[in-house]
Amino acid sequence: MSQYHKLAKDPKKEPIKVKVCGMNKNAAEVATLNPDYLGFIFWEPSKRHFDEKPIILPHRIKKVGVFVDAYIEEIVEKVNTHKLVAVQLHGKESPDYCRTLKSELKGVDIIKVFSLKDEFDFKELEPYESVCDYYLFDTKGKLPGGNGYKFDWKILKDFPSKKPYFLSGGIGPMDLDSIKEFMKLPNSNLCHAIDVNSQFEIEPGLKDLGALKDFIKELR
Repeated sequence: MSQYHKLAKDPKKEPIKVKVCGMNKNAAEVATLNPDYLGFIFWEPSKRHFDEKPIILPHRIKKVGVFVDAYIEEIVEKVNTHKLVAVQLHGKESPDYCRTLKSELKGVDIIKVFSLKDEFDFKELEPYESVCDYYLFDTKGKLPGGNGYKFDWKILKDFPSKKPYFLSGGIGPMDLDSIKEFMKLPNSNLCHAIDVNSQFEIEPGLKDLGALKDFIKELR
């Protein structure tokens, strides 16, 4: 039997989407697998920092730019140059920062990242409710993302918002059964997408196409 198991489908739920982040060395090839989102990291200290020319992708694939406490002018420039449809904020960006950015980027989705570990005070989300389009929940680690570790998804049973979110943090090929169990939780209805990165890499920025193909196929 394959290591992958079909996920039970609830006809009332929107099909879960897939975001492949940390794109760098084989983005065009990954695009042939038809993920819903591809993420490009514009934070220079990252091993997956993207500093190449803009990549043309099929219109159906949404390009996300990942930033860490960047100047708003820098984000606006990257959005325009790379035709980004969403920006992912992985730093300590304040609600006022998000509000200003949203006013500068009409029609571009704002994804605010929150890093979780053993516990999380969801009251931290309240000031961001009106200035972000999505949340992304990642694992707290030394780096702002790409640490390769999972947090306990059961924490999200207390998620008080009605805002859709991305689930991230060390998700790999062997996690489909765990995702299936997670999708039984009440607030999994708000899980918009599964975000994967380092667990599907041959090396930083170079994705394992075979593993990704199987994962995306079985997740859907």
